[in-house]
Amino acid sequence: MRRWSRRTEESSLVRTGQGSPHMKIGMQTWGSHGDIRPFMALAEGLQDAGHDVTLAITCVDSDRYDGLNPRAGFKIKLISTPVVPDRLLLEKIGDTILHERNAIKQTQIVIEQLFLPAESEMFEASEQLCAENDLVIGHYFLYPLGAAAERHGCPYVSIALVHGGVPSAFQPPLGVPDLGALGNRLAWRLARSVLNRKLKKYSDRLRVKNGINIARDLIDNVWASEQLTLLAISPTICERRSDWPDYYQVCGALDTQDSLVEGSVPVELQAFLSDGAPPIYMTFGSAMSGSEEKQTIALLTDAATAASVRAIIQAPHWSEFGFESNSAIHYVGSAPHSAVFPQCSLIVHHGGAGTSQSALRAGKPSVVVAHTAEQALWGRELERIGIASKLILRRRATPGRIAAAIKLVSHSKDIGENASMLGAGVAKENGVATAIKLIGDRFSA
Repeated sequence: MRRWSRRTEESSLVRTGQGSPHMKIGMQTWGSHGDIRPFMALAEGLQDAGHDVTLAITCVDSDRYDGLNPRAGFKIKLISTPVVPDRLLLEKIGDTILHERNAIKQTQIVIEQLFLPAESEMFEASEQLCAENDLVIGHYFLYPLGAAAERHGCPYVSIALVHGGVPSAFQPPLGVPDLGALGNRLAWRLARSVLNRKLKKYSDRLRVKNGINIARDLIDNVWASEQLTLLAISPTICERRSDWPDYYQVCGALDTQDSLVEGSVPVELQAFLSDGAPPIYMTFGSAMSGSEEKQTIALLTDAATAASVRAIIQAPHWSEFGFESNSAIHYVGSAPHSAVFPQCSLIVHHGGAGTSQSALRAGKPSVVVAHTAEQALWGRELERIGIASKLILRRRATPGRIAAAIKLVSHSKDIGENASMLGAGVAKENGVATAIKLIGDRFSA
């Protein structure tokens, strides 16, 4: 168990006018836009609740967060952003990840190519956040912050954006079929052993280098916080398991209607949306910049054409590759999903946590083309609750396969009704408010 800081006991006595606790809170995240946006939403919510919030961001593939401070109510610090500024190198790394079928090896590639180059700078930022704040909140994967929190005795909240890494007799490890309660327990025991042997070494090395005791277990003591670990996933997808420790809590998706990064709907895009039948929306998110983008845009374009549907295709550099919008297909660099998805008929996407839950919240069916094992989990979950076609793996994707899935989902009354019904319920959830309450209940005396 990580030590509690006397600073938090003192800070809980600082009150706003309404009597609610006021704290200085440091937050840190790493990854792509899907890993950053939830933290921005929570940071905004915590700031609005009267706390003093600083968010440290390390983005793997983009400098889009430059200049946000004037518009954000909280403070933003950019750390080693982007980690990989060379687009060709990023495409090479993405291609390597895409063609690696072993989930552990995929994760090792991500750590070694996209995390370690920024690890030293991220740890320095973690140390500063722990020294200057009463409480720190970090990405589940961001082990430097957990290590720094332990050294400083600073209370720490871990936020997980996927639920496949939480052991339970009712849920098998990622990529393993459900083996029943006993079989799942045995599978998790084996999974822990493999994870500790293959992945814990990165955290161990950082800790030894900085004079911090190595953690006993990767899942329990590196990724999770024994004080509070929030699963930022809709309860519609992830119900809290009865055998989870008390520090695991489901708060719901962390999202905001007004994105600081994506802005408003472009005039040209809104005109396309209004001029005809509801289109499909096609995006592979940040996976687009980590693969051969021109080839991927062509794949989506050909799939939409084969399915005979109007389509919006999101791709950061579409114009550079000579693609041109027309009456059937409109290309866009980015768009606020919360505003656009409700105006579409279905969403073709990569299975990122944020995009999956945005589609669900909008009440729209999905076709998932997964690039990684984690994205495949989301694809199978959306299929399990009846709002998506069968998962398509990116390395096996063809225009014909994607078009066939689009047609199947478009013509399925059951999938459409399920998506509409579940979306109406999810739209009433407020993950940010729930997270703030759980944090307040746990750390405010």
